[in-house]
Amino acid sequence: MRARCFSSCPFIFDSSQSLIRFRSSFRLSPPSPYLSLSSSASLYHRASSSPGGLSLPTGPATLNLREPSRRPIGTHGPVRKLLQTSTRALHFDAFQAFRPPPPKICGTPGGPPVTAPRIKLRDGRHLAYKEHGLHKDVAKHKIVFVHGFTSCRLDPMIVTNLTPEVIEELGVYVVTFDRPGYGESDPDPNRTPKSLALDIEELADGLGLGSRFYLMGKSMGGQVVWGCLKYIPQRLAGAALIAPVINYWWPGFPAELCKEAYNLQLPQDQWALRVAHHAPWLTYWWNTQKLFPSSGVISRKRETMSRQDIELVSKYGGGHDLKKEATQQGEFESLHRDMMIGFGKWEFDPMDLENPFPNNEGSVYLWQGDDDKKVPVILQRYIAQKLPWIHYHELPGGGHVLHFVPGLIEGVLRALLRGGK
Repeated sequence: MRARCFSSCPFIFDSSQSLIRFRSSFRLSPPSPYLSLSSSASLYHRASSSPGGLSLPTGPATLNLREPSRRPIGTHGPVRKLLQTSTRALHFDAFQAFRPPPPKICGTPGGPPVTAPRIKLRDGRHLAYKEHGLHKDVAKHKIVFVHGFTSCRLDPMIVTNLTPEVIEELGVYVVTFDRPGYGESDPDPNRTPKSLALDIEELADGLGLGSRFYLMGKSMGGQVVWGCLKYIPQRLAGAALIAPVINYWWPGFPAELCKEAYNLQLPQDQWALRVAHHAPWLTYWWNTQKLFPSSGVISRKRETMSRQDIELVSKYGGGHDLKKEATQQGEFESLHRDMMIGFGKWEFDPMDLENPFPNNEGSVYLWQGDDDKKVPVILQRYIAQKLPWIHYHELPGGGHVLHFVPGLIEGVLRALLRGGK
């Protein structure tokens, strides 16, 4: 039975007034000039349509962004004018709190410099990239690698895990690139799973990678691979997903299983994902405000890592923190946009996909750790059951940073290039 998880998720939408309302569980006094809080009101924000409903825990604190009722003030002249001006200023400040700042686009005045090679896409945006391995003119296999959350084209997965000897033996060329809004690639405010797949196709064509290429993605980059399997399967020679992030709102998941997996996340991450899915216009505010705990993944709370993750990052992860480089144009068009797209409403369900290689001319692989604190293994197992053409590999005791497991990436690459042979 197909059921959409969390259909009763809590934001309250008042269709008669086109308002979205939620209540907070905290008793607050006004902490800043742009918040107008009272002990008994509700938090409102004007919206053109319902985002699906999301509620916060019930309680008394509220923020009212509606136009205040016209009650007699009891004052006249300069005092009344001062109060009216102040009210308008408070409303403007409240709007600013929800509105993300514009990105600092690379190569523009005030933005970071462009240091990487870039290709220009049909819509005028640029994608920054980095090439590894053999020159593409002599390589037997061309691979596009898609980085994960808080990472970029400089992701160490390829550089640190493949020796020159292995690269030479396998005859591989690898290109890594900054996804839109990350690193030095221009933001794409209209980004969707489909648009990103088409960006990858344009990148491959711009670099002359041929009619078919291999695709590898890890974490949030692994999730991107699903879009490529849907929209450009004819361009793929094979694909590998490494601890790919799932979307709890993919309708193919059984509701109870999805709820069980969702509840394994930290409460603050549950709320961060609810906001990204049901009220994406609040994503920037939610992850920058100080009233409630925001994403534990973004803040890198230790609880979001498995024991193996902690050991591997301690041993191999030094010097590979790319968050500053990844988010130099702003967190909204990189991290927050990732959340809104990755956990938003998709145009397709990956569990409805058909085998892109019906004649065994290639293969799709999925690697997952059974102790991954960010991506519940029970949902990956369900995907593997629904899509028997996927070669599923589960690592006992494995966490989320599988790319640091010695020898794993080389094994992934060998399996990918071997394909159906």
